[in-house]
Amino acid sequence: MLLFRAGLASILAAVVCFAPAFASTAQSTSSTQKKTSSSHAHSKHKSSKKSHHKSHGQQGIDSTRATEIQQALIREHYMTGEPTGKWDATTVAAMQKFQADQGWQTKLTPDSRAIKKLGLGPDYSSAINAGSSSTSTEPQAASKIPAAQEAGFVQASGVNK
Repeated sequence: MLLFRAGLASILAAVVCFAPAFASTAQSTSSTQKKTSSSHAHSKHKSSKKSHHKSHGQQGIDSTRATEIQQALIREHYMTGEPTGKWDATTVAAMQKFQADQGWQTKLTPDSRAIKKLGLGPDYSSAINAGSSSTSTEPQAASKIPAAQEAGFVQASGVNK
């Protein structure tokens, strides 16, 4: 009997301790629902106002760049006439045709690969290491390799002369 009373007392103590926690959860849920419904009504009011969204990134093609692209497309026989400097429907169609012929996407123009293929890619000639880059110099001829280094290569390769 004593064990039964102790178990009952611990159950009641647990109920008393956790009852406020359940009550506050229920109350916060209902207050959250009220806030959601009031904010929903408020959001309808906000949507009627004009949005002041600032566009990021490049919004169009500069006339100088458009002229360069048009000159390249004329050179590659995808356009005819003189460059206008305007990114017009003719230029877009020529660029899309050029990209399609290369097997690239045609929805977004211009594709960076197409710009490079037209010879209009980035110019690295003024870069800090442009003159000393490994791609700007030709590899040394075999006769200019020091004899000791050449002997090491031969030994490492396992080929005898």
